[in-house]
Amino acid sequence: MVTLLSIGFMAFGIGCISWAMFNIWSQPGYAASANLKSFVEDSTKPLEYELSSQNLYLDQSLYPVYPTEGDNIGSLTIPALNRKLPILQGTSEKELNKGVGHFLQSVLPGEEDNCVLSGHRETSFKQIGDLNIGDELIVQTSAGVFTYEINGTRIVHEDDKTVIVPSEHAVLTMTTCYPFNYVGNAPDRYIISATLVKTK
Repeated sequence: MVTLLSIGFMAFGIGCISWAMFNIWSQPGYAASANLKSFVEDSTKPLEYELSSQNLYLDQSLYPVYPTEGDNIGSLTIPALNRKLPILQGTSEKELNKGVGHFLQSVLPGEEDNCVLSGHRETSFKQIGDLNIGDELIVQTSAGVFTYEINGTRIVHEDDKTVIVPSEHAVLTMTTCYPFNYVGNAPDRYIISATLVKTK
């Protein structure tokens, strides 16, 4: 009786496996196309970010010649603070001591993507915390005058890399150390996000 029951379970199991194998073999194209789609989607995302971070999407019509580190590439006017600041290519201490620094692995002002500017909280970006949603940020370079409108602020940890992620639209990201009155190397960053609203 036990042997007969065991044989019955084995036959049932073999039948289930056979039926499953038949269904898989009858749709070979489905599995292959699904795996290919998954591979392409997974492999292109990091590639797109890598290309963007290397400035390979530089708009040649806006900037025929890419600036070198240390170059003065324009100015940033903040009407709400009555300030006009020079923008330099690079974010080392040398550049930040002279004005606002343009993060090298982000697009230049006016281009379609995320343009990142950094400044010291005690000098260039002093009182940046007083800015509000809707305030304008005007960037002037050899390519023209680009007006951005602030649409958000946030505070992130200094190691947060979401500040420099690519964007599908022309945006400006400004970053400085936070808290503003912190003594020493501040642990966080104050972020202002703005969208390009006017070009001339």
